[in-house]
Amino acid sequence: MSEEIKKQEIKIEIDDQTANGTYSNLALITHSETEFVIDFIFVQPQNGKAKVRSRIVTSPLHAKKFLEALKENIAKYETRFGDIKTPEIPVAEKSKFYN
Repeated sequence: MSEEIKKQEIKIEIDDQTANGTYSNLALITHSETEFVIDFIFVQPQNGKAKVRSRIVTSPLHAKKFLEALKENIAKYETRFGDIKTPEIPVAEKSKFYN
């Protein structure tokens, strides 16, 4: 016997301020057993200051689904516009970001 999966339609609303978006050029990710915390940060060039612009707290399941969706969208982007170039980070610099 097969079960029919019911698709639920969700109406999504967005206010004007949120629709404008927030620019981020750095993200820091931390986690516990039950949640992931993603801080989206804007680092001001040549200023040495950084400010968290937005924080997302989500479950491990949603974090993994977000990763899959992001990978899929990056693949679509690169198919259309070409590879996204990522600069090589010197080993000394990697330790600052990847502990």
